[in-house]
Amino acid sequence: MYTPRDIQEFLDDYPDVTDDPSCTANLKFYSNNLRCRPDNRTIEEIHEKSERLMPLWWFGEYGKLEAKHGYIQWLFPIREYGMNYESQPLQAHEIDAMKADPVVIQRVTESYKLMLDFYGMHLVSEETGLVGRALPPRNYAARYYNLVRSSHNYLRISRILKCLSEMELERLNAGFLLHVLNEQSEENELNTRGICNSMDTWWANCLRNKEERTWIGALIRRVRSADENGFIFTREDYEEALRTRAETGQLGIRDKKETNDSQTSNEEAST
Repeated sequence: MYTPRDIQEFLDDYPDVTDDPSCTANLKFYSNNLRCRPDNRTIEEIHEKSERLMPLWWFGEYGKLEAKHGYIQWLFPIREYGMNYESQPLQAHEIDAMKADPVVIQRVTESYKLMLDFYGMHLVSEETGLVGRALPPRNYAARYYNLVRSSHNYLRISRILKCLSEMELERLNAGFLLHVLNEQSEENELNTRGICNSMDTWWANCLRNKEERTWIGALIRRVRSADENGFIFTREDYEEALRTRAETGQLGIRDKKETNDSQTSNEEAST
């Protein structure tokens, strides 16, 4: 499969990028000591859900999250330049400091939850990365429709997944990818050419864990060939894959063909 240059640089840990100790904007922002620009908000104000700060908080503010473009570089910094000239690329020394601070890591997780909600989803488990559809009163169908028709969000998702990897939150990436794949395979949701192309070429490769990247890539190809093999990646399969990883350290699902053949043999033996 074709690997875009930005993905290869990410997988290679940006070998040509030099750390600049003087650049600290991302660390200061996630430490709540700097306001992002141009929106002039601290990270706590963006995450705040109290009535007192109602004009500031962004959860559920779908029009704001769709129309604004500068915030995504601040919420999910990576070691690449973005479209917001008032932000800075993430620096290696910032990564070390941010990963070492549990408060910062929880804030990154909250930013991920904010964007999942925007996309019609919610994080069921921070430990496994399990994702589900947004719960009422959220309208997941309307958010899915927006994701289908607003393709600029596909670039945002690539950035989100890269950032999570940098912050040692890559376990969440598989949860997101497998949720989308399950929706495509079992429910025919989010199953457009644009989303499939972004997922197969970019999103599924935003995993530095080679075993997980290879396993998910093979699973995607199996789903894409469903017309030939009849395979459906079910919600049960999805949950099993993450449960197996929690128990064994590796993603995995039972082979349905082998299971069905075994059940048939048992039934024949009992008659």
